Amino acid sequence: MSQPPDWYTDGAAHLWLPYTQMQTAPKPLPVTGTDGVRIKLADGREIVDGIASWWTACHGYNHPHIARAMTDQLAAMPHVMLGGMVHEPAARLAKRLADLLPGDLNHVFFSDSGSVSVEIAMKMARQFWLNQDVEGRTGFLSFRSGYHGDTAATMAVGDPDNGMQGPLGPALAHEMVVDFPRGEAELEVFDKVLAEHAHKLAAITFEPLIQGAGGMKFHEPEQLRTMAEVARAHDVLLIADEIFTGFGRTGSMFACEQADLVPDIICLGKALSGGAVAMAATVANDRVYDAFLSDDPSKALMHGPTFMGNPVACAAANASLDLFETEPRLEQVRRIESHMTQSLEQFRGMPGVRDVRVKGAVGVVEMEKISDPAAMRHRFQEEGVWIRPIGNTIYLTPSFTIGGDDLARLTQAIGTVIEETRD
Repeated sequence: MSQPPDWYTDGAAHLWLPYTQMQTAPKPLPVTGTDGVRIKLADGREIVDGIASWWTACHGYNHPHIARAMTDQLAAMPHVMLGGMVHEPAARLAKRLADLLPGDLNHVFFSDSGSVSVEIAMKMARQFWLNQDVEGRTGFLSFRSGYHGDTAATMAVGDPDNGMQGPLGPALAHEMVVDFPRGEAELEVFDKVLAEHAHKLAAITFEPLIQGAGGMKFHEPEQLRTMAEVARAHDVLLIADEIFTGFGRTGSMFACEQADLVPDIICLGKALSGGAVAMAATVANDRVYDAFLSDDPSKALMHGPTFMGNPVACAAANASLDLFETEPRLEQVRRIESHMTQSLEQFRGMPGVRDVRVKGAVGVVEMEKISDPAAMRHRFQEEGVWIRPIGNTIYLTPSFTIGGDDLARLTQAIGTVIEETRD
C-alpha cells in the first residue's frame, strides 16, 4: 500500500474491527469511495465487491434514486422519535412491507439492526404465550449451521459448535439446536423432538432456503415447507430470519415464498434500505399482534429502539422498494444465477473443493479447508476483488446490478486462488 492518508494513520489504530484478532490481523484497506459495484481505495485502485458489503447493497452503491430520497428527507426531518408520533416515511414503508409480504404479516416493528430485529421477534414470541396465560413456553429451537446475530439472545439460537459464540458459549442461555430435517429420517426425529418439547417452546427460528453466515448451507423449498408443517402440527410459532435471504437474494422477493410458507414473524434487514443505512424490521402476523391487544398496559410490547423508524432510513427503504418495482431486479438475479452456475461449476471436483452450489444471487465454493483465510483475502485483493470467505467457504453475493464482465472477474479470481492453493 502506498503512503496512507492522514486520517488512516491517525485514526485506524483506534478502531476495533468486527470478527478480527486485532493483534495479528493485516491492516485493513483504506476506502475513500464507492460506485456501482466498485470500492475505491486510497491508493487509487478500484476493486470489485463480490459480497455487496455483507449482502446489503443489492442495487449497487450510490444509486441516485436512494441518494436523492435520503437527501430530501434529511433536509425535511432527519429524525423524530416514534414513541407517540408517526411520520410519513415510516407509515408508507410499513404499508408497503405489509402489502409485499405473504399472508397476514401486517404489523411492522422497526429497529436498526438485524440482530435486534431477531431479539425483538424472540421477545414477541415469548410474550405471545405469556399474554395468553400460557406458562413455560419460553424456549427456542433452531438449526445447526444457523446464524441469527451477535447479541446475547441471538447467539443462543445460533450454531453452538461452528458459530460466533467463541468463549462466550458457556455464559449464554442454552436453547435447543438440532439438525435441519432434510430427509425422512431427520423429519421423524424432528417430529419426536417437538412432541416432547413443544410445551416448552416459544418458537422455532430458521433461515429459509439458505443458512448464511453459518456456511451458506442450502435446503430445498419442499424441505422448508415440510419442516413448517410439522411445527404447525405442534402449535409452535415460526420466526423466519430473512435478513440475508429477503429482497430477492434467493430469486424471489422473499425466500419463504418459494415454499408457500407464511411464518408467524419475519425478520428483515440488510438490503431493506438498499445497503445505504442501518435499518431492520420485525413483522408479525395478525395472530401474534392480536395477543398484545388488551386493556392491560402490561400486555403491551415494551420495546423501543431509540432510532426505530428513522425517517432517513425509511426514505432509503422506500426508495429501495421503488427500484424493485421499476428496475428488473429479479430478472438480474436470474442472470447472475445462470452465470455463476456455469462459471463456478468448473471448480467442482478440483482438489481441495468439497462442493459447489448456486441459488439466486448466491454462489458458493466450499473448500475442504482454508488454512490461512487472511492470506486468501489478500490474494483476492491482489486480483482486484473483495471476497471474504466464511470458514471453509468462498462465496459470492454480488449486487444485483453487477455486469457480466465484473461477475466474470470475480469468478476468475476464485479460480486463480483455488489453483494456487492446490499448488
